[in-house]
Amino acid sequence: MDRLDVVALVLAGGKGSRLGDLTERRAKPALPVAGTYRLIDVVLSNLVHSGISDVWVIEQYLPGSLNEHLAHGRPWDLDRSWGGLRVLPPFEGAEGSGFAQGNADALARQVEALRERAPDVLLVLSADHLYTLDLRDVLATHTGADADLTIVTTTGVPEPSRHGVVEAEEDGRVTGFAYKPDKPATDVVAAEIFAYRTTTLLAAISDLLETHDQLDDYGHELVPYLVETRRVVEHRLDSYWRDLGTVNGYWRAHMDVLDRAGIDLEDPKWPIRTAAPVRLPARMAPAAEVHEALVTSGCRVAGSVRHSVVGPDCEIAEGAEVLDSVLLEGVRVGPGVRLVGVVADAGAEITGGSVRGSDDVVTLVGTDGTVTDRQPREA
Repeated sequence: MDRLDVVALVLAGGKGSRLGDLTERRAKPALPVAGTYRLIDVVLSNLVHSGISDVWVIEQYLPGSLNEHLAHGRPWDLDRSWGGLRVLPPFEGAEGSGFAQGNADALARQVEALRERAPDVLLVLSADHLYTLDLRDVLATHTGADADLTIVTTTGVPEPSRHGVVEAEEDGRVTGFAYKPDKPATDVVAAEIFAYRTTTLLAAISDLLETHDQLDDYGHELVPYLVETRRVVEHRLDSYWRDLGTVNGYWRAHMDVLDRAGIDLEDPKWPIRTAAPVRLPARMAPAAEVHEALVTSGCRVAGSVRHSVVGPDCEIAEGAEVLDSVLLEGVRVGPGVRLVGVVADAGAEITGGSVRGSDDVVTLVGTDGTVTDRQPREA
């Protein structure tokens, strides 16, 4: 394993349109998580704790919102002369130029760079999910099975039809793959973590481009082609995994953290690393009531906060109540406001008496304090 040459490629260019206003001003991987972290911190921390230090990040949508946080890889010890963090923005003037139309197309646009670097294995990971995984175990499955592609899979996901659905034999061999099918054949879904034999990937992309003008998402052409023509196996992730691609999923992931049913953010052996600015400690006024909550630096709380995540520099006025909610940075909640099941975007000013939300709905509040979306709560 020590001699296996691995490059990790993190797909961080998507807009995240299902998140509504939350991704109007930031890339999805730059979304705050648990008040302190950003979503991309999860995949980068999993990589560095797994001993993988050659990491490429593909950017596209609003890259400025991500670059400042990445800080050249310093928070993850990826600022190094050999290997380390390499940011891949869209480019012009050479093969692969232009904006990618899907994650498989994004890989195809890096063919020359991959051919030049020529790692044994290319790990491709999305930056959209909350999980803990030692990727050395995935590589052991991949090499032990002599696989061309290893797909990390999971079960127990709400609405498998939103994902790539996998059929596999008892020995782990993948025999079927359907991308976002109307009627899933199983409840086993791709966790959007893939280990490719690099030579196989490059050959597959070349073969597919002979009959396609360009590729789309991985589930449309690339993975089905490999399942049909090459050796593909699964690596089952039996621990927590959550897709944060919707407002509902984003809200539920935070409720899981509060209930200690999600990933363990307090594990000293597997900490989530991040780049965080220095702020004053949170201040609690005499009237404040805080129960089962994460209240981050710079906050000033005089009202009631229960079972909620309060991001940095928020203000909760006396007489305000925040329940089962997620407040991003700098939210102001005025006197008499009651928030239940709310996700409030950064800088929102919420005033004017009782609002917003209910026990069975997730409500998104935009920066102007108005409701921009409502969704039934998912399990």
